[in-house]
Amino acid sequence: MFEETIQFIKSQFGTSDFIPLHEPRFNGREKEYLLDCIDSTYVSSVGAYVDRFEAMLADFTGAAFAIATVNGTSGIHAALRLAGVESGDEVITQSLTFIATANAISYCGATPCFVDVDRDTMGLSADALRDFLVEQTTFDADLGRLVNKQTGRAITACLPMHTFGHPCRIDEIVSICREYELPVIEDAAESLGSLFQSKHTGTFGDMGVFSFNGNKTITCGGGGAIITNDPELAKRAKHITTTAKIPHRWDFVHDEIAYNYRMPNLNAALACAQLEQLDEFLISQRKLAETYAAYFATQEPTFITEPVNSRSNYWLNALILKDRQERDAFLEATNNANVMTRPIWRLMNQLEMYQHAPHGTLKNSEWLEERVVNIPSSVRPV
Repeated sequence: MFEETIQFIKSQFGTSDFIPLHEPRFNGREKEYLLDCIDSTYVSSVGAYVDRFEAMLADFTGAAFAIATVNGTSGIHAALRLAGVESGDEVITQSLTFIATANAISYCGATPCFVDVDRDTMGLSADALRDFLVEQTTFDADLGRLVNKQTGRAITACLPMHTFGHPCRIDEIVSICREYELPVIEDAAESLGSLFQSKHTGTFGDMGVFSFNGNKTITCGGGGAIITNDPELAKRAKHITTTAKIPHRWDFVHDEIAYNYRMPNLNAALACAQLEQLDEFLISQRKLAETYAAYFATQEPTFITEPVNSRSNYWLNALILKDRQERDAFLEATNNANVMTRPIWRLMNQLEMYQHAPHGTLKNSEWLEERVVNIPSSVRPV
């Protein structure tokens, strides 16, 4: 049933062997920088490559500051704490997301509150967000905080995610949150290189967080980063991600409970070499997406293209199948043919640990969860 599509995908990667979903490419100075880092003996959390990577990332995204972390999840956790999220609070986010988004909220002792997504962006819906805030929240004058009327818990932040690198309507989301005095942390883990209205994702809210896991557009094995334009947030982010140690030539004094979320210099060396190639990677991924879009324009299933006013990085290309049955048949056929595909994530509110979390109507999230499949999206070999 899907044989023609399978052969077309294989033809894009020039092999009949196993085709992964998204594998890294190391075509630049990775080995050179790694050896230089090893020779320097600064392989842990202090070293020139960490500083260099932070400067390069800030320059690329247009943010004033970048703070490297050990992974994206730790970056989100730290950003939520910086935003003032405390135990017993709620954070608005989307149910259609990777588990790290919800888990980072839980690390704060807070509860995720799930709001629906838009079908075209697969990211948090500004309309659903406003409806939820108008209908389900109230301002408690005694507490001086926004409160969920159903749970009685304070809502202290909003955490939208740019799904598969496609920007959500982040300008509207930030505007709405400003009305309610809610800090916005962008989960930009998947969207390095993606623009909304010619501005990089992660730079609209108070903070944005990226991931450099092995399957991301660029990778340093693990790794993440917080970006912000706020100098005080940047200073605090660096402090609490480096164990809150007060700088001193030899003494060990820490002034609060914090986290060992520092990116090692060894990883940063790899990240610098990868970031030098990011423009080339983005060109390659866009060409692949355009090829997919042209192919699927004449037949089912539907290929998901970048939203209006956006330039997506096309980190993971995605298709919309007719229904769950066709989705499952497609997954079976492609994976049996050594073409790796996967469904979109199980909705967070369907997982055991979050099934009691508050949520609004999730009709778009449920519709997408039944139909969306990712197809191979690696930067193709040069």
